[in-house]
Amino acid sequence: MAKRRMYLNAFDMNCIGHQSPGLWTHPEDQAYRYTDMEYWVELARLLERGCFDAVFLADVLGVYDVYQGSRDAAVRDAAQVPVNDPMLVVPCMAQVTKHLGFGVTASVSYEHPYTFARRMSTLDHLTKGRVGWNIVTSYLDSAARNIGLHEQVSHDERYDRAEEFLEVCYKLWESSWEDDAVIRDKASGMYTNPRKVHDIEHRGKYSSVPGIHLCEPSPQRTPVLYQAGTSTRGRAFAAKHAECVFISVPTVNIAKVYVRALRQEAERIGRDPQEIRVLALFTPIVGRTQAEAEEKYAEYKAHASYDGALSLFGGWTGIDLSNYSPNENLRYVKNRAVESAVETFTKIDPDKTWNVDEIADFVGIGGIGPVVVGTPDTIADAMEYWMDEAGVDGFNIAYTVSPGTFVDFVERVVPVLQRRGLVRHAYGGTTLRDNLSGRGSFLLDDHPARKYRSTYWIQQTV
Repeated sequence: MAKRRMYLNAFDMNCIGHQSPGLWTHPEDQAYRYTDMEYWVELARLLERGCFDAVFLADVLGVYDVYQGSRDAAVRDAAQVPVNDPMLVVPCMAQVTKHLGFGVTASVSYEHPYTFARRMSTLDHLTKGRVGWNIVTSYLDSAARNIGLHEQVSHDERYDRAEEFLEVCYKLWESSWEDDAVIRDKASGMYTNPRKVHDIEHRGKYSSVPGIHLCEPSPQRTPVLYQAGTSTRGRAFAAKHAECVFISVPTVNIAKVYVRALRQEAERIGRDPQEIRVLALFTPIVGRTQAEAEEKYAEYKAHASYDGALSLFGGWTGIDLSNYSPNENLRYVKNRAVESAVETFTKIDPDKTWNVDEIADFVGIGGIGPVVVGTPDTIADAMEYWMDEAGVDGFNIAYTVSPGTFVDFVERVVPVLQRRGLVRHAYGGTTLRDNLSGRGSFLLDDHPARKYRSTYWIQQTV
């Protein structure tokens, strides 16, 4: 029986310290080079050599200022600040690769769908169809204040905004330009047939976009859609829209609950649940021997930042753990931040309680996800176990030191996964969507965006 294919993303961010705060102090870490184009070029070449599906670029538009009521700890420890725009590193990585995809994070809370749709179409053109969009609603009050709001919009209203934002984007990407609108007829002097370009005439609660999309259709039209919705509302949103869902949970049991609920919801609304790829956060620490791997882990722990970890946790959950004593257990608090992050530590796993020191220790290496320490075979065994037991389809590989974690994984773990028939030896398509699905560059017919393409042109000609 053939094994299921394992999907691999590299989980990164255009910053110094992503999921392992403090590790920038390690002598082998080169994440400080994030401002250099060469850093991203080298990473892209490495990942394509390892047959990664994509590099998945996280982003935030604010600073982590919940812990101790201040941004100081995050700024001092470089906990996702300073942080640059993720979109602008994509063209340089695309230039040196042919198949690697690029998932970029952009928030529906702080973008306008009309201008955003153009930027994504532009990237899809420049990369020849290798772009994906990680749809987020944002969770930091600091971002909301700097955009001009008093505080972050409530969790569920952010998803209401997201629904309309996607509706506008779908209309622009899928229905504004017909497939054969661009004719490039030099003899007649007509580049585009104006009868085949349509106003979308959108007037909604959050935006009004009456006109046409400014871009001709890109190779994928709609970029591959990523989402990380694991709250109840977020999961419903992901089941409706996402092609790839990213989860960040510490145990197989929690992952299994999420995956089962997501697939059931997708099936309930008429989508094929197996066409949604679920990717779990995973941090490998690889050694040629178990002893070498454990020695690395101990070394990394010595560089991890306690305050940096609690700064990240404060941003993710909205909870200031400086108000707790170190051995005090976390309590559930509902607020405007990432609901699922709080639930992970307080509600979903009944067999585990977390105190402040344990949270700082856990988050300090790898964020809210499993950290596996061992030989290449040990790492591969753990990944197989997550696929078999939790039902995930692949992983977002996070780094402890960059690019060392990715070098170790590509050179040592990927060959083991390939020998096991889990990771391919070559890419199978030309666009990101085709590489992921093997079913072409466009959205499948059961995706809600397709209705705009199948009905809108007909309505315009009646």
